[in-house]
Amino acid sequence: MNLYGPQHLVNGVRTVRKNTIRIAEDIPENDYVYRPTPDSRSVAETLVHIAILPRADYRLHGEERRPSLEGFNFGQLIQGSESEEKKPRSKSEIVALLATEGDKWCHWVEGLPEALLSEEVKQPGGATKNRFEMLLGTKEHEMHHRAQLTVVERLLGIVPHLTRNRQTARTGAPASRA
Repeated sequence: MNLYGPQHLVNGVRTVRKNTIRIAEDIPENDYVYRPTPDSRSVAETLVHIAILPRADYRLHGEERRPSLEGFNFGQLIQGSESEEKKPRSKSEIVALLATEGDKWCHWVEGLPEALLSEEVKQPGGATKNRFEMLLGTKEHEMHHRAQLTVVERLLGIVPHLTRNRQTARTGAPASRA
């Protein structure tokens, strides 16, 4: 019995990305420089980080189709990501990046054969995960950072859209943005 497969993952990622974009739209552009602590990513950096997460998937499971991550230079991957996150972008450019990169990843995953998704990849330390499970990790990673952004919204005095939706459903009153 196969209860959760690639199309379920893609549908889930589309929903997750839609909600991430909604957060990006709700936060005013002048707050994109906000950092909860000096060592944290800014709102803009976090959103760009989320947008470009799938690029690691293309490299690991597409271009290189690595059978093992042992010896893989994660430091280099992280440095490249941090460099991309720090490039100046407007709010509209970041929202567009979230949309285009999310769509690109979903279309890519939809086209992956089941044989590739079921391949086991050796992890650092010797454990294994199949490629599908690793791709599921990309969705989980986005949700982790989106949760951070939800807290940031609260710190900025913004009621998150999912909370507004729940309040509307509970009271039947129209949702407000602040």
